[in-house]
Amino acid sequence: MASKTKSRISYVCQECGYDSPEWLGKCPECGSWNSLKEIRLGPSVSFSGGTAAAKPALPKKLRDISVSSSSRFPSGFSEMDTVLGGGIVQGGVILLAGDPGVGKSTLLLQLCLLLGKKQEVLYISGEESVEQVKMRATRLLSGKKVANVLENVLLLSLTDSDQAVAAIADVKPSLVILDSIQTMQSVNVAGLSGSIPQVRYGALQLVRLAKELGVPIIIVGHVTKEGMVAGPMVLSHMVDTVLFLEGEKFSRIRLLRSLKNRFGPVDEVGVFSMEEGGMEQVSDPSQLFLTDHKTDVPGSVLVVTMEGSRAFLVELQALAVSSRLPMPRRVASGIDPRRLELLLAVLQKHCRLPVDTADIFVNVAGGMKLSDPAVDLAVCLAVYSSMKNVPLPRTVGIAEVGLLGELRRVSGVEKRIKQSKQFGFTRIISHLTHATLPQVLESLESRK
Repeated sequence: MASKTKSRISYVCQECGYDSPEWLGKCPECGSWNSLKEIRLGPSVSFSGGTAAAKPALPKKLRDISVSSSSRFPSGFSEMDTVLGGGIVQGGVILLAGDPGVGKSTLLLQLCLLLGKKQEVLYISGEESVEQVKMRATRLLSGKKVANVLENVLLLSLTDSDQAVAAIADVKPSLVILDSIQTMQSVNVAGLSGSIPQVRYGALQLVRLAKELGVPIIIVGHVTKEGMVAGPMVLSHMVDTVLFLEGEKFSRIRLLRSLKNRFGPVDEVGVFSMEEGGMEQVSDPSQLFLTDHKTDVPGSVLVVTMEGSRAFLVELQALAVSSRLPMPRRVASGIDPRRLELLLAVLQKHCRLPVDTADIFVNVAGGMKLSDPAVDLAVCLAVYSSMKNVPLPRTVGIAEVGLLGELRRVSGVEKRIKQSKQFGFTRIISHLTHATLPQVLESLESRK
């Protein structure tokens, strides 16, 4: 016979998620005052006589554990499979985050429609009604055969995390998508939806269920104004994979990156294009970024950037105009502004380029954000081309620039050069052709 005991009370910091058995005025973890709130975790149940005692968990030998090829299955998007490391893992939990309106819900609904042709998928929405989800699905499926899809895609609209877990355990689908974790709320935890205790409780329940049933779950997460995943940091630690979908609001290019992946690489990127019919894969990103490239305009230089194992061409633009300000402006879009300041200092010191009298604007065409050190040489060449008003047609710069003006080798330089030649660009400047940045500019001056 089961006997109920007193409910356990815990105090959780609403800022960092620190858990304490007693109330504290100041959180010892993050230092916030009056941030610990009481949470009633519910009664625990004990069984007398030992008849219902839990069975001890027995460890398995590593050699006795078998992993089959069916532990993964393709998502239907080859770009997403590349980022995930080969497909969706059975029992894995994926957190997908991104800015509002970037296309998270659209991408996941398309994923449901693709997988729904062969297997059962459950889409749980806490932000939309099932009728609203059906309207989006109809738009995405316009003109396509939908018989099997409508049969295998299950929709559910609720905001109760306990009910969501019960529905998943009852249906046992091949894939679950929860949109989003910040809308989930449980009566077993204090706080409103989106609070740290609610997010942590809901994520814990979903992770536990995914491991027990072997059902993969994709959770949508909101982001803060700083661009970080909203909620406690423990959320990112609990899940197996953290994906981030990024892109400018007025640009159709979307990049899917992996910030954490227990089952694959973390340096791969998937490229999508947001069209009227939804997300479309971009198998050759270079074609997308070079569509409007003009070769005879000063300030335009190409660079080959590496995203994981893929190399593709991107146009880098610079504009230098005379300035009367005591501190000329430095504006960078798509690259680190501090890196731009460093490269301009190298141009002024070692190349005698009067950048201190000009406002400098640098932009990566297509709305991409580059952190690749190989873009250094392209930035310097684009600034030089704009200041001298000399076009550098079909020129590709691939090198890191040091503080002493030297050109440094970057990873995958052979692959980058090969990619450039495939597009017909033969004027490739790198550490293999020149040793220093002044030598590069001198060779350009001699060709005038």
